[in-house]
Amino acid sequence: MHIEEKYMRRALQLARLGEGLVSPNPMVGAVIVSADGRIIGEGYHHRYGGPHAEVCAVRSVREADRPLLSDSTIYVTLEPCSHYGKTPPCSKLIIDTGIPRVVVGSADPFPEVSGRGIRMLREAGVEVVEDVLRDECDALNVRFLTAHRLGRPWIQLKWAQSADGFMAGVGDDGRPFPVKFSTPVSSVWMHRRRSMVDAIMVGKNTLEIDRPRLDCRHWPGRAPRRVEPRHDLETQMRELYKEGVTSLMVEGGPTLLQSFIDLGLYDDLKIEVSEKKMGTGLPAPTINA
Repeated sequence: MHIEEKYMRRALQLARLGEGLVSPNPMVGAVIVSADGRIIGEGYHHRYGGPHAEVCAVRSVREADRPLLSDSTIYVTLEPCSHYGKTPPCSKLIIDTGIPRVVVGSADPFPEVSGRGIRMLREAGVEVVEDVLRDECDALNVRFLTAHRLGRPWIQLKWAQSADGFMAGVGDDGRPFPVKFSTPVSSVWMHRRRSMVDAIMVGKNTLEIDRPRLDCRHWPGRAPRRVEPRHDLETQMRELYKEGVTSLMVEGGPTLLQSFIDLGLYDDLKIEVSEKKMGTGLPAPTINA
């Protein structure tokens, strides 16, 4: 098992190179190892709509090493697909290539795969070993896995607040006004997080008060799609999932954020707490005990 984990860790390293570029697909890495323990092929999913990791790994094998494929093992962080989508099934590619052994990290909960890839391989006589470094492989694609298991996007709530729990100031006229809590470093971190989600949600008041650009200008990657909240958030989340949104960041004001918290409709919280104290202002959301 130590050897299996060694090569799966390399596949995980490769998979992370697709961060911010492949969603709503998962990040996937693949490593092909010959019988003598030599890595003869590597690949990862570079961008959404592009070749999958298994395809890239097979293509990377030198012509001189191709005869070794019939006695090699391919390590893949996620179960190979079994359906025709934007690319042909990777399980079929593995079978056609003659690779006799596959080691898998995570099972794929996507309804059109969900065990079928592994079943296709085994029915063709390919040996399949499952759940190698499963926790690490699941953590890599927590957004993708959560979405397909729950039928809604993986949801992250994010806000910045003062040390004494206020998100914004309030003027003499009772209207909120923005206060800067973020640092240059935390801004870069936040833009990286934005590049990793499919969509970002803010309410009308936040748009009017803060006028956020909601882009990823401090980090390479795609800017998320902007969505506005509707009255029934739970129904909206299911509809977003049907539209292909697997991850959502909520950067709204305290009312919108509190609505998600009260519904228990979130998977991750990122709260930036400044050293500033305001004494008064617009209170931050309250997290349920």
